[in-house]
Amino acid sequence: MIESLEAAVRTYLDDNKVSMILQAFECAKDAHEGQYRRSGDPYIIHPVAVAKILAGLHMDHETLMAALLHDVIEDTEVTKEELAEQFNDTVADLVDGVSKLTQIEFKSKAEAQAHNFQKMTLAMAKDIRVILVKLADRLHNMRTLGPLHAEKRRRIATETLDIYAPIANRLGINSIRVELEDLGFAAMYPMRAKYIGQAVQKLRGNHNEILADIQHCLEDKLKERGINAEILGREKHLNSIYKKMKYQHKSFHEIMDVYAFRIITDSEDDCYRVLGAAHSLYKPLPFRFKDYIAVPKANGYQSLHTTLFGMHVNIEIQIRTKDMEDLADYGIAAHWQYKDESDLALANQARIDRWLSGLKELRERAVDSMEFIEHVKIDLFPDEIYVFTPKGAILELPAGATPIDFAYAIHTDIGHACVACRINKQLAPLSVPLQSGQTVEVVTAPSAKPSRAWLNIVTTGKAKSSIRHYLKDQREAESLALGKSLLDKSLSGINVSWKDIPEAQIQKVLEHNQAESMDVLLRNIGLGQRMPFIIARQLMSDAIQDEAENEAQDTSTVSMMIKGSEGMNLSFAHCCHPIPGDPIVGLPDTGSGITIHSEGCSKIMNLSNNQVQMHLSWVKDITDEFTVELKVELERQRGIIAELAAAITHAEGNIERIGVTEQNAKLSVVSVVLHVQGRRHLARVMRRIRSIKAVLRLTRVISK
Repeated sequence: MIESLEAAVRTYLDDNKVSMILQAFECAKDAHEGQYRRSGDPYIIHPVAVAKILAGLHMDHETLMAALLHDVIEDTEVTKEELAEQFNDTVADLVDGVSKLTQIEFKSKAEAQAHNFQKMTLAMAKDIRVILVKLADRLHNMRTLGPLHAEKRRRIATETLDIYAPIANRLGINSIRVELEDLGFAAMYPMRAKYIGQAVQKLRGNHNEILADIQHCLEDKLKERGINAEILGREKHLNSIYKKMKYQHKSFHEIMDVYAFRIITDSEDDCYRVLGAAHSLYKPLPFRFKDYIAVPKANGYQSLHTTLFGMHVNIEIQIRTKDMEDLADYGIAAHWQYKDESDLALANQARIDRWLSGLKELRERAVDSMEFIEHVKIDLFPDEIYVFTPKGAILELPAGATPIDFAYAIHTDIGHACVACRINKQLAPLSVPLQSGQTVEVVTAPSAKPSRAWLNIVTTGKAKSSIRHYLKDQREAESLALGKSLLDKSLSGINVSWKDIPEAQIQKVLEHNQAESMDVLLRNIGLGQRMPFIIARQLMSDAIQDEAENEAQDTSTVSMMIKGSEGMNLSFAHCCHPIPGDPIVGLPDTGSGITIHSEGCSKIMNLSNNQVQMHLSWVKDITDEFTVELKVELERQRGIIAELAAAITHAEGNIERIGVTEQNAKLSVVSVVLHVQGRRHLARVMRRIRSIKAVLRLTRVISK
């Protein structure tokens, strides 16, 4: 059992490190004594298999020791402290990072998985080797799913395809990623995997003959050019075939009619010479060439990709150096193989560090595990596009990214302040999806701020996280300001000032309302969760009590001036569309702040006597626009809607929506939603509408 692992590690580790690995094996074997897997095999087989997978990646001795010990903290009596004492702190930390979560009661399996993933990324940021052990652990579990019942197999396979395979891809570990995808596909869709596998096997004989002919022609051409290279045929993987059939709507034979090769060369210069030789032998297909050597993928992958047509078939060729091949197979694990810290390994390490830094930022800003995993899954990892800054720097973004994503990728502050963009020096909307090769310039303004609507436009986790974080902070600041204003008004209404209130009384009120600080209490008032006049009475009263019976009488003491631009915690009711000049009242809406209604609104008229209302009034000289709805009854005539729209436009009204709600042979009823600056402006618009001869009746819709 241990012999094959020992033989594998002796090929690249010295005797001292091998003996430490064997010591870890003995510890794990003793700890798991008497434990068995579902298959009936001794449990120690699993950690040894995990270590073998990592030895195949040539991982360092501490990672292999952690792999052998990765379940001892969770499943045995051995503690982290004992591991640190017997081995070292690094091994103990790695084992602790990989250990499964202690079972916590979550609302759903999805939440449990999200929390588990969040913990994993935290450990990953401390030491990337944690995730390598976890990936190897998951790979061996996927290889041995057989004894589990079907539902559990599907759940583990779904998690593997959603999280672990994309992480392996993001870290560039192709060898593990491909096997995880194929095993996950076979567990999710066993019959589909079986039929596709049988079809591939059936085609293999004829397929291999054509592959051999093409390979022979390529070898002759490279020999003729004096280029030293190794040519390998590439097998198509089952999951890859299935995804192309499902998402690209290709038939099985369309996919299998493409013959794939990988050519490994000695140097980067030779890669381009091989490309020239291949293009001289077969005709390249337009728009099918990609240079990932000049512009590597986000996970560090480098290669030349080209598709050719020859011998009546399509031929896909990937061209790369031996170092690039190792990096494609082992990804971040290749970092431990390069003793001389090659430029390729260092560049890839820098990319992974940037990704981990981004994960840390997302985790800090996410409200909960579910939001965090939503952001990360966006980045794990769709096809990339490559766009340029005005200075020529290349930026990698996921396909479908917009100029807003581009702005946030440069810097969070630039994203917050962006108001427009230029794509290839032409003004363009912020919502337009970017294409590879475009040069993007962001236009900013100091007073600009993100809009909630941007959340429906952006695609990257960083942009979504940054916007949500900003809106949350803005809402809290606005709640605080509104709460303070309301409480100040209530205190002045009963002739009390802050200096009259002793600190001890303030602390009593905070304790009574379960608020950690006065800021928290003021935010609760601004969000409509506490009534300002009740808090005011509590602040001036020796005996704190909820004065619910006095609510109806006390509402008259709360008045406030409305200017129309207070922010997210003051909203205008859609039922009555109040505008400047209308008598208005405010209804506290728990968690949302205050909703402003017209006094004549049916919702206000139907309120019970003890329900809280706030008496509000408008400030003078409001320049903002407000929504109002009109109902117009008129005679049916050709072009009457156009005439109505023109009349509103002449009165400087801004139409949001216009449509016919009822009509018969002679009459039409038209609903118009427009923006005006107040009652005087509305009166001017209505006079202009009444001047149309066909108009029979015009009313403003106050309530629905």
